[in-house]
Amino acid sequence: MNYKPLIINEAVPRSGFEEAIQYQSCLPAHAAGAFPMRNLARIVTLLSLLAAGLLLPGCSSQKAQSAPPQAVPVLVAPAEQKTVPLELRAIGNVQAYNTVQVKTRVPGELTGVLFQEGQDVKQGQLLFTLDPRQYEADLKRLESTLLRDVAEATNARAQATRYAKLVEEGVVAREQYDQYRTQAEATEAAVQADKNAVEYARLQLAYTRIFSPISGRTGSLLVHRGNIVKENDKDSVLVAINQVTPIYAEFAVPERFLPQIKAQSAAGKLKVEALAAGESAPEEGVLTFMDNAVDQTTGTIRMKGTFANGSRRLWPGQFVDVVLRLGERPNAIVVPTQAVQTGQQGPYLFVVKSDMTVEQRPVKAGDAVDSWTVIEQGVQAGERVVTDGQLRLVPGARVDIRPAAPAAAGAAAK
Repeated sequence: MNYKPLIINEAVPRSGFEEAIQYQSCLPAHAAGAFPMRNLARIVTLLSLLAAGLLLPGCSSQKAQSAPPQAVPVLVAPAEQKTVPLELRAIGNVQAYNTVQVKTRVPGELTGVLFQEGQDVKQGQLLFTLDPRQYEADLKRLESTLLRDVAEATNARAQATRYAKLVEEGVVAREQYDQYRTQAEATEAAVQADKNAVEYARLQLAYTRIFSPISGRTGSLLVHRGNIVKENDKDSVLVAINQVTPIYAEFAVPERFLPQIKAQSAAGKLKVEALAAGESAPEEGVLTFMDNAVDQTTGTIRMKGTFANGSRRLWPGQFVDVVLRLGERPNAIVVPTQAVQTGQQGPYLFVVKSDMTVEQRPVKAGDAVDSWTVIEQGVQAGERVVTDGQLRLVPGARVDIRPAAPAAAGAAAK
C-alpha cells in the first residue's frame, strides 16, 4: 500500500483548518472517507469564526464613515474698516521738572527747621535758620570800621582842599599838597573797601535764613536741628525738593521713526500719553524734547514729554507706559487682537466661510491699537474671523458660532 508523504513547514504558522486539510491529503485513498466527523465539526466552527471576524470591522467602519463630524464651538467677530491712530509705544521713566538739593552757604549750627518732611513748599518759603550771632557781630564790627574810615576820609579831603588853595597862593610847596591829596584818596579807597566788607557781612548774615528756591515737594530731612553744617559741603544736603507739577516722562524710540517724528513735529506739538501702574486713565501731555543725537549703542533717540500732572498721578522715579501719537490712518482693516495667531510661517487667523467651515489664512499684521490689530494683507472688511476656540480648529473644520458674552460684546462695540 502506497502512502503520500506528510509535509509540514515549521517556519510558517498554520491554522487548524490548513493542517487538517494537509493531513487529510496525506491519507491513503481508501482512508479518506474514514476522516473523523469530530474534525470536520471543528473545521466548520473555525470557518464561522473567521467569517465573523472579517465582517465586524467592515460594519464598524461603515458606521464611522456615516457619522458626521461634530462642529467646534467658537466665537467670531467681523473684520472692520476704521480710522486708527498711528502710535509709538515705549517704556518711560518719570522725572521731576526741577530738582534742588538745599545746602547752606555759611557754616553754623542749625537752629530751626520750619517744615515737615514730605510737605509741599512754595518758592521763597523759609525752611531753615542758622545761629546768626557770629555774623551779626561781624557786621557790627565792620560797620564801626566803616564809620571810622569815613571820618578819616572826610578829614583827609578837607586837608587836601586847604593845601590846594595854599599851593595856588604859593605859601606851601606842591610836594606837601600832593602828600595830602594822596592821603585823601587812600582814605576814600579804605571807605569803599569797608562798604564792600559790610555788604558781604550782611549777605553772610542773610544766609543764616534758608528759603525754598522753587515750589515743590520736600523729601526726607537729612540734617536735624542742633547739627553743625558746613558751607556748600556735598555731605551737608539739608533736604531735596522736587517740582512735580508739571513733570517729565523720558522715553526712547527706535531711530527708524525719527524722520516721521520730525515731520509731524514740524506741523505742531505731538501728543504723549503716560499710564502709571494701577491707574485706569493715562495722563496727557505733549512732546517737548528730542535729543540732538542717536544713541549708537541702542539705536534709539531719547525724548521727553511734559505733563501738567494736576492730579499728581505721575511721581518721580516711576516707570510708565508711554504712547506717542503721530497721526491717524484712515480706512485700515482691523480685527480683534485675540484673533491673530502665530505659527511657524508667521501670523495667521481662521476665517469662517459661508458653509460654516474655517480657512486658515496667513496674514500680514501691523500695529496693535488698544484691543485691535491692523491687518495689512490677508483679510477683507466684513469677513468673520475666529476670536476664541482656535486650539480645536484645523483647516476645513466645521464650526458652531456661539453668541458672545455681554461684557465681551460691549468691549468689542467700543
